[in-house]
Amino acid sequence: MSAYQFDVIIVGVGSAGMTAGETAPKMGVKCAMIERARVGGDCLWTGCVPSKALIASAKAAHTIRTASEFGLPATSAEIDTAPVFDRLRRIQYEIAETDDNPQKYVDAGVEMIYGDARLIDGHTVAVGERRVTSEFILLATGSRADVPSIAGLEEAGYLTSETLFEQERAPRSLLIIGGGPIAIEMAQAHHRLGVQVTVLQRGARILERDEPALADKLLTLLRAEGIGIELDVVLESANAADGVKQLSGTANGRQASWTAEQIFVAAGRKPNIEGLGLEEAGVRTGLRGVVVNAKLQTSVESVYACGDVAGRFLFTHSAAAEAVVALRNMFFPGTKDAPEIIPWATFTEPELAHVGMTSDEAGKALGKSNVRVYRWLLSHNDRARTEQATDGEIVVVTDAKFKILGAHILAPSAGDVLGQFTMAIENEARLTPDFGNLVQIYPTISTSFSQVAAEATYGQLKKPFLQAVRRVYSRFR
Repeated sequence: MSAYQFDVIIVGVGSAGMTAGETAPKMGVKCAMIERARVGGDCLWTGCVPSKALIASAKAAHTIRTASEFGLPATSAEIDTAPVFDRLRRIQYEIAETDDNPQKYVDAGVEMIYGDARLIDGHTVAVGERRVTSEFILLATGSRADVPSIAGLEEAGYLTSETLFEQERAPRSLLIIGGGPIAIEMAQAHHRLGVQVTVLQRGARILERDEPALADKLLTLLRAEGIGIELDVVLESANAADGVKQLSGTANGRQASWTAEQIFVAAGRKPNIEGLGLEEAGVRTGLRGVVVNAKLQTSVESVYACGDVAGRFLFTHSAAAEAVVALRNMFFPGTKDAPEIIPWATFTEPELAHVGMTSDEAGKALGKSNVRVYRWLLSHNDRARTEQATDGEIVVVTDAKFKILGAHILAPSAGDVLGQFTMAIENEARLTPDFGNLVQIYPTISTSFSQVAAEATYGQLKKPFLQAVRRVYSRFR
Protein backbone atom coordinates (compact mmCIF):
# COMPACT_ATOMS: atom_id res chain seq x y z
CA MET A 1 0.00 0.00 0.00
CA SER A 2 1.32 3.47 -0.94
CA ALA A 3 2.67 5.69 1.81
CA TYR A 4 1.12 8.66 -0.01
CA GLN A 5 -2.47 9.89 0.02
CA PHE A 6 -2.53 10.22 -3.78
CA ASP A 7 -0.70 8.98 -6.83
CA VAL A 8 -0.59 12.48 -8.32
CA ILE A 9 -1.50 15.99 -7.21
CA ILE A 10 -2.32 18.39 -10.04
CA VAL A 11 -1.69 22.02 -9.13
CA GLY A 12 -3.83 24.30 -11.32
CA VAL A 13 -7.04 23.41 -13.15
CA GLY A 14 -6.77 25.26 -16.45
CA SER A 15 -6.30 23.69 -19.88
CA ALA A 16 -3.43 21.41 -18.85
CA GLY A 17 -4.80 20.58 -15.40
CA MET A 18 -8.28 19.73 -16.68
CA THR A 19 -6.88 17.33 -19.27
CA ALA A 20 -4.70 15.70 -16.61
CA GLY A 21 -7.69 15.48 -14.26
CA GLU A 22 -9.76 13.73 -16.91
CA THR A 23 -6.95 11.39 -17.94
CA ALA A 24 -5.64 10.28 -14.54
CA PRO A 25 -8.78 8.35 -13.44
CA LYS A 26 -8.86 6.59 -16.81
CA MET A 27 -5.32 5.40 -16.11
CA GLY A 28 -6.39 4.05 -12.72
CA VAL A 29 -4.47 6.81 -10.98
CA LYS A 30 -5.68 8.26 -7.66
CA CYS A 31 -5.67 12.01 -8.17
CA ALA A 32 -6.23 15.31 -6.37
CA MET A 33 -6.53 18.69 -8.07
CA ILE A 34 -5.80 22.02 -6.42
CA GLU A 35 -7.25 25.26 -7.79
CA ARG A 36 -7.02 28.73 -6.25
CA ALA A 37 -9.71 30.42 -8.40
CA ARG A 38 -12.04 29.06 -11.09
CA VAL A 39 -11.85 25.76 -12.95
CA GLY A 40 -11.24 26.44 -16.64
CA GLY A 41 -8.25 28.74 -16.35
CA ASP A 42 -7.13 31.17 -19.01
CA CYS A 43 -8.76 29.41 -21.97
CA LEU A 44 -12.30 29.55 -20.62
CA TRP A 45 -12.27 32.82 -18.70
CA THR A 46 -9.69 35.12 -20.27
CA GLY A 47 -8.50 33.55 -23.53
CA CYS A 48 -9.74 31.21 -26.22
CA VAL A 49 -13.45 31.04 -25.44
CA PRO A 50 -14.30 34.73 -24.91
CA SER A 51 -11.93 35.92 -27.64
CA LYS A 52 -13.34 33.54 -30.24
CA ALA A 53 -16.90 34.43 -29.22
CA LEU A 54 -16.05 38.10 -29.74
CA ILE A 55 -14.40 37.30 -33.09
CA ALA A 56 -17.53 35.42 -34.22
CA SER A 57 -19.77 38.40 -33.42
CA ALA A 58 -17.34 40.73 -35.17
CA LYS A 59 -17.29 38.53 -38.27
CA ALA A 60 -21.09 38.59 -38.40
CA ALA A 61 -21.05 42.39 -38.12
CA HIS A 62 -18.47 42.64 -40.90
CA THR A 63 -20.46 40.30 -43.15
CA ILE A 64 -23.58 42.44 -42.71
CA ARG A 65 -21.61 45.60 -43.42
CA THR A 66 -20.01 44.13 -46.57
CA ALA A 67 -23.00 42.08 -47.76
CA SER A 68 -23.02 43.88 -51.12
CA GLU A 69 -19.92 41.83 -52.05
CA PHE A 70 -22.21 38.78 -51.99
CA GLY A 71 -25.04 40.41 -53.92
CA LEU A 72 -27.02 41.27 -50.79
CA PRO A 73 -28.11 44.58 -49.23
CA ALA A 74 -25.51 45.95 -46.80
CA THR A 75 -26.28 47.59 -43.46
CA SER A 76 -23.94 49.95 -41.63
CA ALA A 77 -25.92 50.58 -38.44
CA GLU A 78 -23.99 51.46 -35.27
CA ILE A 79 -23.44 48.43 -33.06
CA ASP A 80 -24.34 48.25 -29.38
CA THR A 81 -21.59 45.99 -28.09
CA ALA A 82 -23.22 45.30 -24.69
CA PRO A 83 -25.23 42.33 -26.06
CA VAL A 84 -22.05 41.06 -27.71
CA PHE A 85 -20.26 40.94 -24.35
CA ASP A 86 -23.35 39.42 -22.72
CA ARG A 87 -23.25 36.66 -25.34
CA LEU A 88 -19.62 35.74 -24.72
CA ARG A 89 -20.28 35.52 -21.00
CA ARG A 90 -23.28 33.24 -21.59
CA ILE A 91 -21.04 30.93 -23.60
CA GLN A 92 -18.43 30.92 -20.83
CA TYR A 93 -20.95 29.98 -18.15
CA GLU A 94 -22.56 27.34 -20.35
CA ILE A 95 -19.17 25.65 -20.73
CA ALA A 96 -18.43 26.11 -17.02
CA GLU A 97 -21.70 24.35 -16.14
CA THR A 98 -21.20 21.47 -18.57
CA ASP A 99 -17.83 20.40 -19.99
CA ASP A 100 -15.74 22.28 -17.39
CA ASN A 101 -17.96 21.56 -14.39
CA PRO A 102 -15.85 20.58 -11.36
CA GLN A 103 -18.45 17.98 -10.39
CA LYS A 104 -17.47 15.78 -13.32
CA TYR A 105 -14.00 15.35 -11.80
CA VAL A 106 -15.50 14.51 -8.41
CA ASP A 107 -17.78 11.96 -10.09
CA ALA A 108 -14.70 10.39 -11.69
CA GLY A 109 -13.07 9.97 -8.27
CA VAL A 110 -10.85 13.06 -8.24
CA GLU A 111 -10.60 15.05 -5.00
CA MET A 112 -11.01 18.79 -5.61
CA ILE A 113 -9.14 21.07 -3.21
CA TYR A 114 -9.55 24.86 -3.36
CA GLY A 115 -6.91 27.29 -2.14
CA ASP A 116 -3.35 28.46 -2.74
CA ALA A 117 -0.89 25.61 -3.20
CA ARG A 118 2.68 25.65 -1.90
CA LEU A 119 5.20 22.85 -2.37
CA ILE A 120 6.86 21.68 0.82
CA ASP A 121 8.97 19.08 -0.97
CA GLY A 122 8.74 16.80 -3.99
CA HIS A 123 5.84 14.84 -2.49
CA THR A 124 4.01 17.32 -0.24
CA VAL A 125 1.77 20.27 -1.02
CA ALA A 126 0.34 22.67 1.53
CA VAL A 127 -3.08 24.24 0.94
CA GLY A 128 -3.72 26.59 3.83
CA GLU A 129 -3.35 24.51 6.99
CA ARG A 130 -3.82 21.23 5.14
CA ARG A 131 -0.97 19.13 3.81
CA VAL A 132 -1.49 16.51 1.12
CA THR A 133 1.06 13.97 -0.09
CA SER A 134 1.51 12.22 -3.39
CA GLU A 135 3.97 10.07 -5.30
CA PHE A 136 4.06 12.73 -8.04
CA ILE A 137 3.17 16.40 -8.41
CA LEU A 138 2.13 17.96 -11.72
CA LEU A 139 2.47 21.75 -11.97
CA ALA A 140 -0.10 23.24 -14.36
CA THR A 141 -0.53 26.78 -13.06
CA GLY A 142 -0.52 28.52 -16.45
CA SER A 143 0.47 32.10 -17.22
CA ARG A 144 -0.84 35.66 -17.16
CA ALA A 145 -0.39 38.87 -19.11
CA ASP A 146 3.09 40.38 -18.97
CA VAL A 147 2.80 44.15 -18.55
CA PRO A 148 5.73 46.21 -19.91
CA SER A 149 7.40 48.82 -17.76
CA ILE A 150 6.08 52.15 -19.08
CA ALA A 151 6.17 55.26 -16.92
CA GLY A 152 2.67 56.21 -15.80
CA LEU A 153 0.93 53.13 -17.21
CA GLU A 154 -0.22 51.82 -13.83
CA GLU A 155 -1.65 55.22 -12.92
CA ALA A 156 -3.34 55.67 -16.31
CA GLY A 157 -4.95 52.24 -16.11
CA TYR A 158 -5.17 49.52 -18.73
CA LEU A 159 -6.89 46.29 -19.71
CA THR A 160 -5.31 42.86 -20.16
CA SER A 161 -6.84 39.58 -21.27
CA GLU A 162 -7.79 39.07 -17.61
CA THR A 163 -10.06 42.14 -17.63
CA LEU A 164 -10.92 42.82 -21.29
CA PHE A 165 -13.90 40.46 -21.35
CA GLU A 166 -15.28 41.63 -18.02
CA GLN A 167 -16.32 44.98 -19.51
CA GLU A 168 -19.99 45.77 -19.99
CA ARG A 169 -19.26 46.84 -23.57
CA ALA A 170 -16.33 47.67 -25.83
CA PRO A 171 -14.69 51.12 -25.53
CA ARG A 172 -15.19 53.68 -28.30
CA SER A 173 -11.47 53.66 -29.08
CA LEU A 174 -8.60 51.37 -28.14
CA LEU A 175 -4.80 51.45 -28.12
CA ILE A 176 -3.30 47.95 -28.23
CA ILE A 177 0.25 47.36 -27.00
CA GLY A 178 1.74 44.37 -28.80
CA GLY A 179 1.66 42.71 -32.20
CA GLY A 180 1.24 39.02 -31.42
CA PRO A 181 -1.81 36.79 -31.98
CA ILE A 182 -3.91 38.14 -29.09
CA ALA A 183 -3.24 41.75 -30.07
CA ILE A 184 -3.99 41.22 -33.76
CA GLU A 185 -7.11 39.11 -33.19
CA MET A 186 -8.59 41.64 -30.79
CA ALA A 187 -7.62 44.54 -33.05
CA GLN A 188 -9.63 43.18 -35.97
CA ALA A 189 -12.55 42.05 -33.79
CA HIS A 190 -12.92 45.41 -32.04
CA HIS A 191 -12.52 47.34 -35.28
CA ARG A 192 -15.31 45.31 -36.88
CA LEU A 193 -17.54 46.13 -33.91
CA GLY A 194 -17.07 49.83 -34.53
CA VAL A 195 -14.13 50.58 -32.23
CA GLN A 196 -11.36 52.88 -33.47
CA VAL A 197 -8.24 50.74 -33.02
CA THR A 198 -4.51 51.48 -33.15
CA VAL A 199 -1.95 48.70 -32.67
CA LEU A 200 1.48 49.71 -31.33
CA GLN A 201 4.04 47.00 -32.08
CA ARG A 202 7.60 47.21 -30.79
CA GLY A 203 9.06 45.04 -33.59
CA ALA A 204 9.32 45.57 -37.32
CA ARG A 205 6.62 42.99 -38.04
CA ILE A 206 3.40 41.70 -36.57
CA LEU A 207 3.18 37.98 -35.74
CA GLU A 208 6.95 37.63 -35.66
CA ARG A 209 6.92 33.83 -35.26
CA ASP A 210 4.91 33.27 -38.43
CA GLU A 211 5.95 32.98 -42.08
CA PRO A 212 7.15 36.55 -42.87
CA ALA A 213 5.52 36.90 -46.30
CA LEU A 214 2.11 35.80 -44.98
CA ALA A 215 2.33 37.98 -41.86
CA ASP A 216 3.14 40.94 -44.13
CA LYS A 217 0.23 40.09 -46.40
CA LEU A 218 -2.12 39.92 -43.41
CA LEU A 219 -0.78 43.28 -42.23
CA THR A 220 -1.73 44.80 -45.59
CA LEU A 221 -5.23 43.31 -45.38
CA LEU A 222 -5.78 44.60 -41.84
CA ARG A 223 -4.64 48.09 -42.76
CA ALA A 224 -6.94 48.01 -45.79
CA GLU A 225 -9.83 47.28 -43.40
CA GLY A 226 -9.00 50.52 -41.60
CA ILE A 227 -7.06 49.23 -38.59
CA GLY A 228 -4.20 51.48 -37.55
CA ILE A 229 -1.00 49.48 -37.06
CA GLU A 230 2.27 51.19 -36.11
CA LEU A 231 5.57 49.27 -36.23
CA ASP A 232 8.95 49.91 -34.58
CA VAL A 233 7.25 51.65 -31.66
CA VAL A 234 9.07 52.34 -28.40
CA LEU A 235 6.66 53.47 -25.69
CA GLU A 236 8.06 55.79 -23.04
CA SER A 237 5.14 57.09 -20.98
CA ALA A 238 1.40 56.99 -20.38
CA ASN A 239 -1.09 59.36 -18.82
CA ALA A 240 -4.83 59.84 -18.52
CA ALA A 241 -7.06 62.92 -18.18
CA ASP A 242 -10.76 63.65 -18.74
CA GLY A 243 -11.56 60.10 -19.86
CA VAL A 244 -8.79 60.01 -22.47
CA LYS A 245 -5.63 57.91 -22.19
CA GLN A 246 -2.41 58.76 -23.97
CA LEU A 247 0.70 56.77 -24.85
CA SER A 248 3.85 58.58 -25.91
CA GLY A 249 7.12 57.38 -27.42
CA THR A 250 8.70 56.95 -30.83
CA ALA A 251 7.62 55.29 -34.08
CA ASN A 252 10.43 54.58 -36.54
CA GLY A 253 12.63 56.81 -34.40
CA ARG A 254 10.28 59.81 -34.51
CA GLN A 255 8.46 61.22 -31.52
CA ALA A 256 4.75 60.35 -31.51
CA SER A 257 1.75 60.05 -29.23
CA TRP A 258 -1.57 58.23 -29.45
CA THR A 259 -4.85 58.69 -27.59
CA ALA A 260 -7.90 56.50 -26.95
CA GLU A 261 -10.56 55.78 -24.40
CA GLN A 262 -8.81 52.60 -23.27
CA ILE A 263 -5.45 50.79 -23.44
CA PHE A 264 -5.21 47.03 -23.95
CA VAL A 265 -1.89 45.38 -23.06
CA ALA A 266 -1.16 42.26 -25.15
CA ALA A 267 2.63 42.22 -25.04
CA GLY A 268 3.26 38.61 -24.05
CA ARG A 269 2.75 36.24 -21.13
CA LYS A 270 4.59 35.43 -17.90
CA PRO A 271 4.42 32.11 -16.01
CA ASN A 272 2.50 31.75 -12.75
CA ILE A 273 5.31 30.55 -10.49
CA GLU A 274 5.14 32.99 -7.57
CA GLY A 275 4.05 31.70 -4.17
CA LEU A 276 4.37 28.03 -5.11
CA GLY A 277 7.44 27.40 -2.93
CA LEU A 278 9.37 26.13 -5.93
CA GLU A 279 12.78 27.39 -4.85
CA GLU A 280 12.39 25.94 -1.36
CA ALA A 281 11.32 22.60 -2.84
CA GLY A 282 14.31 22.58 -5.20
CA VAL A 283 12.36 23.08 -8.42
CA ARG A 284 14.48 25.11 -10.82
CA THR A 285 12.88 27.99 -12.76
CA GLY A 286 14.02 30.24 -15.60
CA LEU A 287 12.81 33.22 -17.61
CA ARG A 288 10.11 31.16 -19.35
CA GLY A 289 8.90 29.37 -16.23
CA VAL A 290 9.59 25.99 -14.66
CA VAL A 291 12.58 24.31 -16.30
CA VAL A 292 11.69 20.84 -17.66
CA ASN A 293 13.47 18.18 -19.66
CA ALA A 294 12.09 16.44 -22.76
CA LYS A 295 9.95 14.21 -20.50
CA LEU A 296 8.46 17.32 -18.77
CA GLN A 297 10.27 16.39 -15.55
CA THR A 298 11.64 19.20 -13.39
CA SER A 299 14.87 19.30 -11.40
CA VAL A 300 12.97 17.38 -8.69
CA GLU A 301 12.45 13.83 -9.93
CA SER A 302 8.88 13.48 -8.65
CA VAL A 303 7.68 16.88 -9.90
CA TYR A 304 6.57 17.47 -13.50
CA ALA A 305 5.26 20.60 -15.22
CA CYS A 306 3.15 21.15 -18.32
CA GLY A 307 1.37 23.93 -20.19
CA ASP A 308 2.24 27.61 -20.02
CA VAL A 309 4.08 27.33 -16.71
CA ALA A 310 6.64 25.08 -18.43
CA GLY A 311 7.17 27.77 -21.08
CA ARG A 312 7.42 25.52 -24.13
CA PHE A 313 4.43 26.45 -26.34
CA LEU A 314 1.79 28.77 -24.90
CA PHE A 315 -1.27 27.17 -26.48
CA THR A 316 -4.27 25.32 -25.06
CA HIS A 317 -3.79 22.35 -27.37
CA SER A 318 -0.10 21.94 -26.52
CA ALA A 319 -0.89 22.23 -22.80
CA ALA A 320 -3.41 19.39 -23.10
CA ALA A 321 -0.96 17.22 -25.05
CA GLU A 322 1.80 17.85 -22.50
CA ALA A 323 -0.49 16.91 -19.62
CA VAL A 324 -1.08 13.47 -21.10
CA VAL A 325 2.64 12.97 -21.82
CA ALA A 326 3.55 13.92 -18.25
CA LEU A 327 1.10 11.42 -16.76
CA ARG A 328 2.27 8.69 -19.10
CA ASN A 329 5.88 9.31 -18.09
CA MET A 330 4.99 9.16 -14.40
CA PHE A 331 3.12 5.88 -14.38
CA PHE A 332 3.90 3.74 -17.42
CA PRO A 333 7.12 2.18 -18.75
CA GLY A 334 8.60 3.53 -21.94
CA THR A 335 8.84 7.28 -21.51
CA LYS A 336 7.65 9.66 -24.18
CA ASP A 337 9.06 13.04 -25.13
CA ALA A 338 6.80 16.08 -25.11
CA PRO A 339 5.59 16.99 -28.61
CA GLU A 340 7.77 19.35 -30.63
CA ILE A 341 5.64 19.69 -33.77
CA ILE A 342 3.00 22.11 -32.51
CA PRO A 343 0.64 23.84 -34.96
CA TRP A 344 -1.05 27.13 -34.17
CA ALA A 345 -3.35 29.67 -35.76
CA THR A 346 -4.12 33.35 -35.41
CA PHE A 347 -7.89 33.63 -35.74
CA THR A 348 -8.13 36.73 -37.84
CA GLU A 349 -10.04 36.77 -41.12
CA PRO A 350 -8.38 35.25 -43.03
CA GLU A 351 -6.79 32.96 -40.47
CA LEU A 352 -3.02 32.53 -40.42
CA ALA A 353 -1.98 28.97 -39.51
CA HIS A 354 1.54 27.69 -38.87
CA VAL A 355 3.29 24.37 -38.34
CA GLY A 356 6.99 23.53 -38.51
CA MET A 357 9.72 25.79 -39.83
CA THR A 358 9.26 29.09 -41.62
CA SER A 359 11.23 29.59 -44.83
CA ASP A 360 13.74 31.77 -42.93
CA GLU A 361 14.19 29.20 -40.16
CA ALA A 362 14.71 26.38 -42.65
CA GLY A 363 17.26 28.43 -44.59
CA LYS A 364 19.26 29.13 -41.44
CA ALA A 365 19.09 25.49 -40.28
CA LEU A 366 19.85 23.74 -43.58
CA GLY A 367 21.33 26.44 -45.79
CA LYS A 368 19.24 28.23 -48.41
CA SER A 369 20.46 25.98 -51.23
CA ASN A 370 19.00 22.96 -49.43
CA VAL A 371 15.54 24.45 -48.98
CA ARG A 372 12.63 24.66 -51.40
CA VAL A 373 9.69 27.01 -50.90
CA TYR A 374 6.43 26.43 -52.79
CA ARG A 375 3.67 29.04 -52.89
CA TRP A 376 0.10 28.98 -54.14
CA LEU A 377 -2.18 32.02 -54.26
CA LEU A 378 -5.82 31.58 -53.27
CA SER A 379 -6.76 33.69 -56.26
CA HIS A 380 -6.39 30.35 -58.13
CA ASN A 381 -8.67 28.47 -55.70
CA ASP A 382 -12.31 28.09 -56.76
CA ARG A 383 -13.68 27.84 -53.22
CA ALA A 384 -11.89 31.03 -52.25
CA ARG A 385 -13.39 32.74 -55.29
CA THR A 386 -16.92 31.76 -54.29
CA GLU A 387 -16.40 33.13 -50.77
CA GLN A 388 -14.73 36.42 -51.71
CA ALA A 389 -11.57 35.22 -49.98
CA THR A 390 -8.91 35.27 -52.68
CA ASP A 391 -6.34 37.37 -50.79
CA GLY A 392 -4.74 34.39 -49.06
CA GLU A 393 -1.79 32.18 -49.85
CA ILE A 394 -0.29 28.78 -49.02
CA VAL A 395 3.44 28.36 -48.38
CA VAL A 396 5.07 24.92 -48.05
CA VAL A 397 8.72 24.59 -47.03
CA THR A 398 10.67 21.42 -47.88
CA ASP A 399 14.24 20.21 -47.93
CA ALA A 400 16.03 19.34 -51.17
CA LYS A 401 14.39 15.90 -51.18
CA PHE A 402 10.89 17.36 -50.73
CA LYS A 403 10.49 16.32 -47.08
CA ILE A 404 7.99 18.78 -45.63
CA LEU A 405 9.59 21.01 -42.99
CA GLY A 406 6.85 23.60 -42.54
CA ALA A 407 3.48 24.74 -43.84
CA HIS A 408 1.82 28.12 -43.53
CA ILE A 409 -1.69 28.99 -44.65
CA LEU A 410 -3.40 32.38 -44.89
CA ALA A 411 -6.96 31.39 -45.72
CA PRO A 412 -10.48 30.94 -44.33
CA SER A 413 -10.49 28.12 -41.73
CA ALA A 414 -6.73 27.72 -42.09
CA GLY A 415 -6.49 26.29 -38.59
CA ASP A 416 -8.97 23.56 -39.49
CA VAL A 417 -7.18 22.39 -42.65
CA LEU A 418 -3.58 22.65 -41.39
CA GLY A 419 -3.79 19.26 -39.67
CA GLN A 420 -2.89 17.46 -42.88
CA PHE A 421 0.51 19.15 -42.83
CA THR A 422 1.00 18.54 -39.11
CA MET A 423 0.59 14.82 -39.69
CA ALA A 424 2.82 14.99 -42.76
CA ILE A 425 5.66 16.60 -40.79
CA GLU A 426 5.22 14.15 -37.88
CA ASN A 427 5.53 11.25 -40.36
CA GLU A 428 8.39 12.84 -42.32
CA ALA A 429 6.25 12.78 -45.47
CA ARG A 430 7.31 14.44 -48.70
CA LEU A 431 5.40 17.00 -50.69
CA THR A 432 5.96 14.82 -53.70
CA PRO A 433 5.01 12.04 -54.12
CA ASP A 434 3.45 11.39 -50.68
CA PHE A 435 1.40 14.54 -50.32
CA GLY A 436 0.82 14.93 -54.03
CA ASN A 437 -0.96 11.57 -54.21
CA LEU A 438 -3.67 12.61 -51.75
CA VAL A 439 -7.02 13.32 -53.43
CA GLN A 440 -8.59 16.45 -51.93
CA ILE A 441 -12.30 17.26 -51.97
CA TYR A 442 -13.32 19.84 -54.56
CA PRO A 443 -14.11 22.67 -54.06
CA THR A 444 -12.24 23.27 -50.83
CA ILE A 445 -9.24 25.30 -49.74
CA SER A 446 -7.43 21.96 -49.44
CA THR A 447 -7.64 21.56 -53.23
CA SER A 448 -4.74 24.00 -53.38
CA PHE A 449 -2.57 21.57 -51.41
CA SER A 450 -2.69 19.25 -54.41
CA GLN A 451 -1.89 22.18 -56.67
CA VAL A 452 1.19 23.04 -54.60
CA ALA A 453 2.31 19.41 -54.72
CA ALA A 454 1.71 19.31 -58.47
CA GLU A 455 3.99 22.31 -58.93
CA ALA A 456 6.76 20.41 -57.15
CA THR A 457 6.05 17.17 -59.03
CA TYR A 458 5.94 18.58 -62.53
CA GLY A 459 8.94 20.75 -61.84
CA GLN A 460 10.84 17.52 -61.14
CA LEU A 461 9.57 15.82 -64.31
CA LYS A 462 11.16 18.53 -66.45
CA LYS A 463 14.65 17.54 -65.34
CA PRO A 464 16.85 16.38 -68.28
CA PHE A 465 17.31 12.86 -66.93
CA LEU A 466 13.59 12.24 -66.54
CA GLN A 467 12.89 13.75 -69.94
CA ALA A 468 15.42 11.32 -71.41
CA VAL A 469 13.66 8.44 -69.64
CA ARG A 470 10.35 9.65 -71.10
CA ARG A 471 11.79 9.65 -74.64
CA VAL A 472 13.25 6.17 -74.26
CA TYR A 473 9.97 4.88 -72.80
CA SER A 474 8.02 6.44 -75.69
CA ARG A 475 10.29 4.77 -78.24
CA PHE A 476 9.73 1.24 -76.87
CA ARG A 477 6.02 1.40 -76.01
